[in-house]
Amino acid sequence: MKKNFRMATMAYLILLAATLGAGLFAGIVVAPVTFHTELWLGDAALSHYQEGLIMTQNFVRLSYLTDFTLLAVILYEGYKYKKFERDTITQVATFFVLATGLLFAHYYLPDILAMQMGGEELTKSVAFVNTHKGSEINFKIFSLALLVLIVRNMQKACK
Repeated sequence: MKKNFRMATMAYLILLAATLGAGLFAGIVVAPVTFHTELWLGDAALSHYQEGLIMTQNFVRLSYLTDFTLLAVILYEGYKYKKFERDTITQVATFFVLATGLLFAHYYLPDILAMQMGGEELTKSVAFVNTHKGSEINFKIFSLALLVLIVRNMQKACK
């Protein structure tokens, strides 16, 4: 039984790290390339609106991984909680991962998609800019909470 749980822990940590890596890659690598098509396409560059549409599709796909990761966090951390193997740091990190992951996939992303469907002018509105900024801050908190959850679970696994 312990060997199976160790394997589950390893798979869980790999999933958390992959999700963190995917989010960081999207923000650090994909976004700068996507939002500077003039560097790669010259005169055939896309408009900022078109670049945003492409970037949003990257985040839609990332939301699928986020939802899967949230399910894994609920199952794994819920099991550990039920076994009384919990600590405050892990509980707080778990709360932030779940809250911000759900906000990303089911609040910010649908709002951004709806505003993009309204056309280019709507994406220049204060509401869109604020929603986008909120989603960026939210995803940074999600990433930090994931990192804390990874480190804390690695610390526990090495004991």
